[in-house]
Amino acid sequence: MDIEYKKNKEEENPALEQKVKGDTEVKKYLVEYTGKKLNPKSGDVTVEMVVNTLCEEFPELVLVLAEENFFRGYRQAFSDIETTSEGFFELEKKDEQQ
Repeated sequence: MDIEYKKNKEEENPALEQKVKGDTEVKKYLVEYTGKKLNPKSGDVTVEMVVNTLCEEFPELVLVLAEENFFRGYRQAFSDIETTSEGFFELEKKDEQQ
């Protein structure tokens, strides 16, 4: 079953279109490996190309990164809700006292 993703301007991430420079050993390896695998016409390798290659070749790594990112975001959301709620209830109490 193929899933078709439709491009949505609000969900675009310009960082994915950035060309990767091999300025470290790991980046150099990933750029060369991805370039050989995908053989882009322009010769440039983008972040998106590397991410897609990692998804295919090393999904365990990508999954761990995605899970960690999700849980950190989830924790941050609850922290924001808690902080916002405390401020809201304090304002509500002040209004009731007046």
